[in-house]
Amino acid sequence: MTHLVSSPKRQRGFTLLELLVVLVIIGIMLGAVSFGTMQSSRQQLQTDAQRIALLMQLVREEAIVRNSPTAFEANQNGYYFLIRNENKWERINDVEMLREREFVRSPMKLSMTPAVRSGAGLRIVFFRQWMEDWRLFDAERSLG
Repeated sequence: MTHLVSSPKRQRGFTLLELLVVLVIIGIMLGAVSFGTMQSSRQQLQTDAQRIALLMQLVREEAIVRNSPTAFEANQNGYYFLIRNENKWERINDVEMLREREFVRSPMKLSMTPAVRSGAGLRIVFFRQWMEDWRLFDAERSLG
């Protein structure tokens, strides 16, 4: 008489413990990556200031190319760029880089020397003629 000996069944898949270990490892890795890529509020402000400075150079060049005054205008929530057409200011819509943007951290406190009246938006006009270098500066750093 022949006896059939069954071999132990082979398990397929993962155990609950293995799945939990993998999920914990993935969670730790995602936390480390997101923590490393988060910018501090100071870094966000610095990035925003650098972007604005570069865009202001671009809008200055637009004034030269179009032979028409251009402007940077900002309020506490964001900023946009204007061009002077037929005695009125219009937003620049045909240059993607000069689209309206919001500040990374708003509301933003803006100031200008000489001071503008309270509640008024800040506007800097660029003409076709050459102008001396201008600079954006960090008020906290210059006062502190």
